[in-house]
Amino acid sequence: MTGPQPIAKPEVAASSDVQSQPLLGAGNSHVADAIFHLAMLACGLCVLALVGVILYELVKGSRLSWHAFGLKFFFQSEWDPVNEQFGALPFVYGTLVSSFLALLLAVPLAIGVAVFITEMCPRWLKGPLAFTTELLAAIPSVIYGLWAIFVLVPLLRQYGEPFSARYFGWTGLFEGPPYGIGMLAAGIILAIMVVPIVSSITREVMTAVPQQQREAVLALGATRWEMIRTGVLRNARAGILGGVILGLGRALGETMAVTMVIGNRPEIAKSLFAPGYTMASVIANEFSEATGDTYLSALIEIGLALFIVTIIVNILAQFLVWTVTRGTPARSHA
Repeated sequence: MTGPQPIAKPEVAASSDVQSQPLLGAGNSHVADAIFHLAMLACGLCVLALVGVILYELVKGSRLSWHAFGLKFFFQSEWDPVNEQFGALPFVYGTLVSSFLALLLAVPLAIGVAVFITEMCPRWLKGPLAFTTELLAAIPSVIYGLWAIFVLVPLLRQYGEPFSARYFGWTGLFEGPPYGIGMLAAGIILAIMVVPIVSSITREVMTAVPQQQREAVLALGATRWEMIRTGVLRNARAGILGGVILGLGRALGETMAVTMVIGNRPEIAKSLFAPGYTMASVIANEFSEATGDTYLSALIEIGLALFIVTIIVNILAQFLVWTVTRGTPARSHA
C-alpha cells in the first residue's frame, strides 16, 4: 500500500530563467553607458560653448569702438552719434545708481520677509506667502513697466516727489520738477523686482542653519529676536550677502521695465528726480537705429561690459551662497 504522493510543484524554471537573464549583455551595457556619458557631456559643453560664442561675438563686434576710444570710452560723457563721439559714462552712472537704489530699498524688505517666513510665520500662512513672494519673480518685466507707468509714476508725481522735495530737498538728491519719470522711479521698480530673488536666497541659507544652533541660543536665555540675530542671521550672513549680490546682478541687467520709466537721457545728475539712462536701456533703445559702424560697435562694447560685469557678479554671489549651504538641501523647521 503506497503512502500519499507529494504534490508536484508547477514548473517555474522557464520564468526564473527569463528573469535571471540580463536585459542587455555586458558589452551592450558598456556601450549604453558610454553613449549616455557622452550625451550628458555634450549637454554640459553646449552651455560653455554658448557662453563662449556670445563672448566671442561681443568682442568681435566691439573691436572698432575699442580701437577708436580705448578705455576712455567708459570715462567720457559725450554721446553724439552724428559726430561719432561716444562715451559710456552716463550709462554706467545710471546703471550703478538705479541698481544700488534698488538694493537700498529691497534688501531690508526681502530679509524681513525671509525672517518672517522661516522663523515666525504660522504653518497655514507659510506656503501661500512664500509662493506669492516667488511669484513676483515670474511676472514679465514689461508688466512691471506698464504698472509703473500707470500707477507708480502718477503716485510719485503727485505725492512722493513733492513730499521728498519738501522734507529732504536739502540733501540735493530730491530737487527739480516732479515729473514722476526718472531715476527714482527706476530704482523703485527695480527694488520690487529684486525682492523675490534676495528673499528666496535668504530663506535658503537661513534654512541651512542647523536647528541645534537655534536651540542652543535659546537655551542660554536669549530672546527670540536675539536668537534670530545671533544664531541665524550671523551664521547666514555670507549667504545673505550672496543673495544680495545676485539681486544686484538682476538689477544691473534689467532692461524693459527700467527703459519705460527712467527717462532715457544720457546725463549725469545728482537729483534722483532727473531722467537717466542705463547700459541695458541704451542698447534696447538705439541698437535698431545704429547706422554707422562705430555707432554699432560702441553699443556692442557696452553690451560686452555689461555681460562681463554680470558674470562676475553672479559667480561671486554663487560662491558666497555656497559657503553657507555647502550643497545642503533645504530643511523646514517648526
